[in-house]
Amino acid sequence: MSEFVTLEMIDEAVSAIRSQTDREPKIGLILGSGLGDLAESVSPADHIHYSKIPNWPQSTIVGHKGRLVIGDLEDQPVLIMQGRAHYYEGYPMTLVGFPVRVMIRLGIEVLVVTNAAGAVNPDYEPGDVMLINDHISLVAMTGLNPLRGPNIDEFGERFPDMSQQYNPDLLKTARAAAKEKKISVREGVYICLAGPSFESPADLRFLRGIGVDAVGMSTVPEVITAHHGGIKVLGMSGISNKANLDGSTVTTHEEVLEAGKILVPKMDAIIRGVINKL
Repeated sequence: MSEFVTLEMIDEAVSAIRSQTDREPKIGLILGSGLGDLAESVSPADHIHYSKIPNWPQSTIVGHKGRLVIGDLEDQPVLIMQGRAHYYEGYPMTLVGFPVRVMIRLGIEVLVVTNAAGAVNPDYEPGDVMLINDHISLVAMTGLNPLRGPNIDEFGERFPDMSQQYNPDLLKTARAAAKEKKISVREGVYICLAGPSFESPADLRFLRGIGVDAVGMSTVPEVITAHHGGIKVLGMSGISNKANLDGSTVTTHEEVLEAGKILVPKMDAIIRGVINKL
């Protein structure tokens, strides 16, 4: 497994995808744990399993079907990743960002990234939707940055600015879509940790102290990669479990998947509203 991604690797994947679909979507979506059912409403659709795409990292986690769904959503062509790969599955961080670079080469201009996240903010409840207005890239700060290695100039500059990686206009559009659908949303800061272990109560108290509202094990590498490549990003977290700041509860992956059943209708409505307004 190569640690660094090359343009040749990316274009090999692009060619394989283009050989299996004639569609040319401009909107991409990445769906997290328990949230993949949104892709089932895309019709008609081309389905491409990740195993059919060269160099593409495979999903191994329950709740991630591991395929691309390319078709129409709200009368607009979209490309949906139904599941993602994570750093904790054993992939280099550069390869975690690989699918986003493929999307960019395919012509994607807007990326909607979703995840299931644990509450750090004690006011958050399971079933809440949080619009991500910023993130803390702790794993990238400590060296696990998806842009590490030779810069691919075709995507962006060596030292990209990250001050507005969550597009303000898309955030405004998402707020309006949620209001129209009468869905209450939170807004806050997301942090990606390496995983796969869930956080200890002391971890969560530390994260709360540095301004985190929700925590997960994905999204940030994809957003860094997307922003480097010049595409607009909207991020949303589905809150799957209550903050365990005192150690009184136990967090499980089954709990995360169960919360997805509540979150999918809300996130589905907001995403459709955003797509309609683009």
